[in-house]
Amino acid sequence: MGYTIDEVMQYVAEEDVKFIRLAFCDIFGKPMNISIMPTELERAFLHGIAFDASAVRGFGEESGSDLILCPDPSTLALLPWRPEHGRVVRMYCNITYPDGSPFELDTRSLLAAADEKAKAAGYSFKFGTEYEFYLFKTDEHGLPTREPYDRAGYMDIAPEDKGENISREICLTLEQMGIIPESSHHEEGPGQNTIAFRYSDPLSAADNAITFKSVVRTITARSGLFADFSPKPLDDAPGNALHVHISATADDSRDCIPGIVAGVLTRARELTAFFNPSEESYKRLGKMKAPAYVSWSHGNRSQLVRVPVAQWGNRRVELRSPDPLANPYLIILLLIYACLEGFESGAMLPEPINIDLNASGAVEGMCLQQLPKTYQDAKKLALESDFVRAHLPKRLLDSFFGKQ
Repeated sequence: MGYTIDEVMQYVAEEDVKFIRLAFCDIFGKPMNISIMPTELERAFLHGIAFDASAVRGFGEESGSDLILCPDPSTLALLPWRPEHGRVVRMYCNITYPDGSPFELDTRSLLAAADEKAKAAGYSFKFGTEYEFYLFKTDEHGLPTREPYDRAGYMDIAPEDKGENISREICLTLEQMGIIPESSHHEEGPGQNTIAFRYSDPLSAADNAITFKSVVRTITARSGLFADFSPKPLDDAPGNALHVHISATADDSRDCIPGIVAGVLTRARELTAFFNPSEESYKRLGKMKAPAYVSWSHGNRSQLVRVPVAQWGNRRVELRSPDPLANPYLIILLLIYACLEGFESGAMLPEPINIDLNASGAVEGMCLQQLPKTYQDAKKLALESDFVRAHLPKRLLDSFFGKQ
């Protein structure tokens, strides 16, 4: 539910809240927070809470490092795993300079601006995320090993799926926080799981993605396990994906699906560095259903973009290349701009491809663009992209990739 400032103040006073976490992310999507007491809440809403940005990776230098966290009351959520007496709540924040101007490296604010531009152009977007992760055992010191928690396979159930109770606890915890999972099941890899979420507006979808990863890590750690979201934890098993589902409606009721697909395909290569932001990411692409080419299909899951059969009249597009290390705010804002470009261009879609492109010899004779094979290749494409420079501040690019 979306709270107002007055409702947050009332909730904190009436529900024995003793600790308030003001949450934000660095440019790479790593969650961070500052905790305040209830006595500071009114000041936080009126003036924000100052913090030193120089110690946050990618945020800035020693000079001019003071920034302000401005809590968004609509994101209030109780942390169910904290004590029932002396409760703890969390709100996501926008980041500004002391004079109130937006901080250009705040990817949450950049996403909000992209969503507003889409609405002004007559389009309303919804996004759903689907995260994959591995559960690994820990050693006697509590450090992660590379031994999977189970040896179950795709959609197996207990007793083969030893993580079934953990997945249930994760889903129930998220539900208590107002985040509704759509489905969960064991994936193909040993100890690998996936949880998918209902569609929501762009900002909520990104906020929920950050919350989800924190909840998974918290619940699994309580069970003596380690949740691994890295793109390729095991060399001989499937990697972890972050599948992003996109839907849009237009004020003029036009069919948005062709524009979404066209926009994503056109800009996929130059956005790959943001969707797959580590060297390890490229060990996953092109293997075990992970896409390697700029292509689309209605049903084939080895393609970059999939347009599934509509259910209950809901049409959507699934992007299958991103991995869980990506910053969800950056992913979604870049997809919004790519889709808007697709709507405006009216580009014709190539023919769908319904074969496994990762199979030996499958692409012979086909004129298909490949996704970048290394992070350095992806970085080069991003830095040379007029599209990227048009939609992301130069300072963010300098911080994300290092000054060129």
